Amino acid sequence: MISKRTDEAEALGREAEAPGAGRNPSTGRNGAEVCAATCEQTKSEDHSLMERVVERSNLWLAYQRVVENKGAPGVDGVTVVEFKDWLKVRWPSVKQALLDGRYLPQPVRRVDIPKPSGGMRTLGVPTVVDRLIQQALHQVLQPLFEPTFSAGSFGFRPGRTAHQAVRGAQAYIREGKRWMVDLDLEKFFDRVNHDVLMSRVAQRVSDARVLKLIRRFLEAGMMQEGLVEPRTQGTPQGGPLSPLLSNILLNDLDRELERRKLSFCRYADDCNIYVGSRVAAERVMRGVRICLEEVLRLRVNIAKSAVARPWERKFLGYSFTAHRESRLRIASQSVQRLAQRVRALMRAGRGRSLIRTIETLNPLLRGWINYFQLTQSKGVLEALDGWVRRRLRCLLWRQWKRPRTRARQLRALGLDAARARRSAGNSHGPWWNAGASHMNQALPAAYFTRLGLVSLLQTQQRLQSVR
Repeated sequence: MISKRTDEAEALGREAEAPGAGRNPSTGRNGAEVCAATCEQTKSEDHSLMERVVERSNLWLAYQRVVENKGAPGVDGVTVVEFKDWLKVRWPSVKQALLDGRYLPQPVRRVDIPKPSGGMRTLGVPTVVDRLIQQALHQVLQPLFEPTFSAGSFGFRPGRTAHQAVRGAQAYIREGKRWMVDLDLEKFFDRVNHDVLMSRVAQRVSDARVLKLIRRFLEAGMMQEGLVEPRTQGTPQGGPLSPLLSNILLNDLDRELERRKLSFCRYADDCNIYVGSRVAAERVMRGVRICLEEVLRLRVNIAKSAVARPWERKFLGYSFTAHRESRLRIASQSVQRLAQRVRALMRAGRGRSLIRTIETLNPLLRGWINYFQLTQSKGVLEALDGWVRRRLRCLLWRQWKRPRTRARQLRALGLDAARARRSAGNSHGPWWNAGASHMNQALPAAYFTRLGLVSLLQTQQRLQSVR
């Protein structure tokens, strides 16, 4: 049985490399129809792609995007601020090297950042000039590959968002597909096989200079503490080209899922497949693992992948309810991460005024609820609003320090003298007092609203009303 599936997976690889495979999401046609429509023009016959990459208007747009994104300098130390002057002196020689196929990217600077779920994520920070070239490449290559991508792919594509992916998953669950295959690829960006990826790129790119340049970007070493580590696999996150390359590689997975007529939503390397039964889900899991490991040479993280009910897992920070008309809710892990960030800001703001602390909190709260505005469970937002206010009351109680100061502040906030004196002298800690009736009466929700504190629930309701 395993041998048979392996043969199928290998056949998939040959099929995926055939001209014209894929779907055009803008037309809504299925993969077979698009294959028939595009098989005559699968591979670009344009051998002058590099001229388009270095064309003035394309470079100007790339430059604007690199500058807008700001970002840290690479191994050469050139900052975005200094980049304009750098280009005036050096760009002519860089451009000629690109046209001649001689350009050699510099190593990327390694940066390790902690993942919210534990472990470390490795980022590779290219030099600013390499970011410019990658962005210019991306702008030329994206239109070539976009028509081949699946309607089930949402990550890093123009006009497609994480919200659309979450809505699509909810629609599948409401159709009765109440089992899911939650796929997690083990260190995806670190494990990309260069040969496999370049074979997919070469299906649509015929300019040898562009192919050579992409290969050199993939193989550029990674520098840490002055030492350059050679790279034989992977496409580290941090460069403008990596997201497009990831979609090109994982398009084979999308095609296999389409061939099997499966319902799925993929955002970069985060892929969920929705089916009607556990048996079907387990069968899909086995088949997809073979496709990924045998054809694309990627590993499935067994510990983090699972066959489960949708409401037992999370997808792009959201989860779902078990109702027949399943509703969107915020995954508990997402709520916990927000709480951690709020606590960190509060600890850093113990010496600041309440207004300054609120000004620091508001961008975090506003950005968080803007992403989670799709939630259909308001209870968690009410609870979070109350919890944030309690944290602020706790901060004030700590700042007041002494019973005499606390009594004076409570009186100033409207409590009678006797109650203020009793409340200020109790032996309970700051957190207990922050939730007690005397602090809630002195500092009600309306008080924080007047100071400009963002309400998660009210902001979500306002965002929903304008959709």
